[in-house]
Amino acid sequence: MPADLAETVRSAQDGDEEAFRLLYRALQPGLLRYLTVLVGADAEDVASETWLQIARDLATFAGGPGFRAWATRIARNRALDHLRLQHRRPALSVPVEQLSEMPSAEDTAESASAGLGTDAAIALIATLPRTEAEAVLLRAVIGLDAESTARVLGKRPGAVRTAAHRGLRRLARMLEGEEPSGPETRGQSATGTGPATDGHPGKAVEARQGWR
Repeated sequence: MPADLAETVRSAQDGDEEAFRLLYRALQPGLLRYLTVLVGADAEDVASETWLQIARDLATFAGGPGFRAWATRIARNRALDHLRLQHRRPALSVPVEQLSEMPSAEDTAESASAGLGTDAAIALIATLPRTEAEAVLLRAVIGLDAESTARVLGKRPGAVRTAAHRGLRRLARMLEGEEPSGPETRGQSATGTGPATDGHPGKAVEARQGWR
């Protein structure tokens, strides 16, 4: 976390409302994209619950460079709780043609990360296996390093680096048309069950992951 954001955290802990608003503006876009993959259309509601908990528990944050990871961990826990209560998987719809309009990528993981902020890219990430999808989101969208991502996911940093790299390479191949973004890919989710698609260009394809 940049030094200026660390100072903002300290000010927010001291009760500075403007500092808290600055934290919100800095973190909310990435958190919302992450939550969209986890809980689909309920992302805004879960994000609101996340920020309520952040505000309530901010005084307990010990300081240092880990605020972004701390906040992301809260968001992830709220999302998983939400899914357990709803007894369902997330759904994110995107027209097929939007995916085809994304810029082609070279055969490198780095090239796949360039457009990860777009809605179509987030929908495409949602088709990755769960571990890869979360690793890509936390590293490339939220901006966490491998160690912070590992703490959020409860995994080893080496495993996180491997999952992120595999996910980005898989995305690059999808964008080049070398790997399907349909059930063949989604079928590798944690539950081993991929969603059905209608197979007709121009219609919405639901990208579902077994996040429970």
